[in-house]
Amino acid sequence: MINRILIRIKILQIVYAYYQNGNNDLKAAENELLFSLRKAYDLYHYLLLLIIDLTNLHERQLDSRKHKYMPTDEDLHPNMRLVNNRFAQQLSRNEDLQRYISEYKISWINDPDFLRSTLDIILSSDLYTQYIENPDDSYETDKTFWREAFKKCIQRNDYVADYLEDKSIFWNDDMETIGAFILKTIKRFREEEGSKHMLLPMFKDEEDRLFAVKLFRETLLHGVDIRQRLSHHIKNWDVERISNIDMIIMQIALTEILTFPSIPVSVSLNEYIDTAKYYGTPKSGVFINGILDAAVEELKKEKVLFKD
Repeated sequence: MINRILIRIKILQIVYAYYQNGNNDLKAAENELLFSLRKAYDLYHYLLLLIIDLTNLHERQLDSRKHKYMPTDEDLHPNMRLVNNRFAQQLSRNEDLQRYISEYKISWINDPDFLRSTLDIILSSDLYTQYIENPDDSYETDKTFWREAFKKCIQRNDYVADYLEDKSIFWNDDMETIGAFILKTIKRFREEEGSKHMLLPMFKDEEDRLFAVKLFRETLLHGVDIRQRLSHHIKNWDVERISNIDMIIMQIALTEILTFPSIPVSVSLNEYIDTAKYYGTPKSGVFINGILDAAVEELKKEKVLFKD
């Protein structure tokens, strides 16, 4: 589930912190990287659990209204469609999710205001109105509702994004990637699989985990040599005045190009140029592209690099 795009971003964040802290403890930094990746996987489970807890909160709210001093007819006979949502009920029984929640103590119990606010966002949406008025009362309709509600009311909601970033510093910028995997997970659910539906693994395979560790280590172990090589191609620029984040992006990119012969140069370049557009300045993408292109050509001429 944690793909190489997210791995590269996490490495960028931890390498940046490593240089900022200046403690030179490679093992501690590597442990922080692995912890950061684990927290991203935690977020995947937190967001799945959110669907369950929002459903349960809605049920408690409806039950509470029935016991008001003077309940209205609507209070006494509420629309229970969301409470009875088949997909949410199936998700609440999912064995993989329950196992992870138990092992890693995942819970929204300390976030009641967040749950209420997020539920209000969903219940006040046109999407919810359309859902409870939809004559097609089926599992697929229930599943589609949560997929669309997650995408429009949770994944793309600034309040939710800000809250998650405040809840964990390791969740900064994770929502887009992890949210995409939540949508993929919901889409793949089948009613007939009941509680046995398998959730996405932390890594697609062992190769991706090893990629993360190796790229991180090589980036720091050969940082001085890589930076010296990059500095040769920074014309009319004082290396000390280059944006720190731009320099780190180029350092990681060139390390990847040199370390992983199976990854095409163009793939690495495109990934880090896109990263630079997000984390750097408006001109970072063009600048980094030019420097890395020059460095790659030099490596090929020196017969250090043999891939395209």
